[in-house]
Amino acid sequence: MDKTRLYADLAAQLASLIEGEPDRIANAANMTALLYHALPAVNWAGFYFAQSGELVLGPFQGKPACVRIPWGNGVCGTAAARAASIVVPDVHEFPGHIACDTDSAAELVVPLIEKGRVTGVLDLDSPERGRFTEADRIGCERLVEIFLTGR
Repeated sequence: MDKTRLYADLAAQLASLIEGEPDRIANAANMTALLYHALPAVNWAGFYFAQSGELVLGPFQGKPACVRIPWGNGVCGTAAARAASIVVPDVHEFPGHIACDTDSAAELVVPLIEKGRVTGVLDLDSPERGRFTEADRIGCERLVEIFLTGR
């Protein structure tokens, strides 16, 4: 299946999963499970939520993770500070990369932006270098929009 179709299918599934459910943690848990099991070559999928100037671990699927990430540090903290998605083909070449799982080789981080503020990030890791593309970025940005708005 091509990525455009894959993400369209995931968008429909996510919208159905969270429809009518106001609890953000429950919705984040379902979204991470959906992504972890539907996306090939992903070894970690999860959320970090902004709290007191840092990112704090939220619902995720995969191995245990770093609990707190300072704003501006690593791929997640950098995406949050820039308020922009980041696709990293090789995390070992990213300055200041935080290695929570040494098996991870590529990363995609999409910030959650609400009312002009970054309230967290969606983080995806893969053991395959170059795993994430612009199609993944666009698809995940759409999924984050559904997560934040319910549509």
